[in-house]
Amino acid sequence: MSIPAPSYVRGIAPYQAGKPISELAREYGLREDRIVKLASNENPLGVPESAQRAMLAELEDLARYPDSNGFVLKGAIARRYEVPPEWVTLGNGSNDILELVAHAVVQPGQSVVYAQYSFAVYALATQEVGAQAIVVPAREHGHDLDAMLAAIRPDTRLVFIANPNNPTGTFAPAQAIERFIERVPADVVVVLDEAYNEYLPPALRFDSVAWVRRFPNLLVCRTFSKVYGLAGLRVGFGLAQPELTDLLNRIRQPFNVNSMAQAAAAAVLFDEAFLQRSYEVNAAGLQRLQSAFAAMGLEYVPSFGNFVLVRVGDAAAVNERLLRAGIIVRPVAGYGLPEWLRVSVGLPEENEAFLAALPAALGRA
Repeated sequence: MSIPAPSYVRGIAPYQAGKPISELAREYGLREDRIVKLASNENPLGVPESAQRAMLAELEDLARYPDSNGFVLKGAIARRYEVPPEWVTLGNGSNDILELVAHAVVQPGQSVVYAQYSFAVYALATQEVGAQAIVVPAREHGHDLDAMLAAIRPDTRLVFIANPNNPTGTFAPAQAIERFIERVPADVVVVLDEAYNEYLPPALRFDSVAWVRRFPNLLVCRTFSKVYGLAGLRVGFGLAQPELTDLLNRIRQPFNVNSMAQAAAAAVLFDEAFLQRSYEVNAAGLQRLQSAFAAMGLEYVPSFGNFVLVRVGDAAAVNERLLRAGIIVRPVAGYGLPEWLRVSVGLPEENEAFLAALPAALGRA
């Protein structure tokens, strides 16, 4: 006897995360300290000292449940972005926010619009609520916003936009995003997923929160997993007007963000020195990787995140050779890009270890 379940749930392919260092060490008999992981867009600088101190202070209270409403962290986010705390929804990573909004506003059979080559969780969130996915073909590996607008149907309730986009690293300028939001029907929620926003050059950054004040159907999503260095703690947040945040909080798990995550996130939110150093290390690493790919004659997508999508041919074979050399990058065949690998920016020595191993992995040595 099989367990009854909706067909759309049975049809979901489980999300495949980047391979952990410990797993590669076990599989290939490698030493963990000789392995370089450039697969999951993590901050190579690690956990900032400000967050470490906050977590240590939280240790003695771990026998207590966390603050379900996240008063301190919500207050810090509200101050940082100059919005009322009631506009903040906390999530167990930004993935949690993406799934919450799908469950809150989409019914089975309705439709969700997102771009080809955009974050895998959009497809998962759509399918797990029994919705129909409208996947709009990419333009130069990025979002074709005009085509996405045209794809919206009367039954569409949600649109996902990643900016910068993962896994391609493309970026849509402020004017294009604003024009898109202005033209979306008021009964369609737009999620602007800005997980990599802090890696943008200052000249390209814009105040998306100002749009939240204008558009009740907009939710801006951010994470502490990338530039803030807290991927292992799983904490993210959404910013939206109260009508939408109220819906999210009706279905949010009561203790979805743990005490240490709340304390660490509140501490690092204003750690400007760490954020600036993270930006600078990433900018230098991004330039190094892209310059090396160009010198090798490899096609790549110019990136605005903390990773680069590079075309290597038989990506599965190249990836296997890199793994045997102790280098973990991210195959993206699941995104429909079987000839490409996504390479996260690491520390300078990690980037160099990858570039040193790449020619042999390509069969050029």
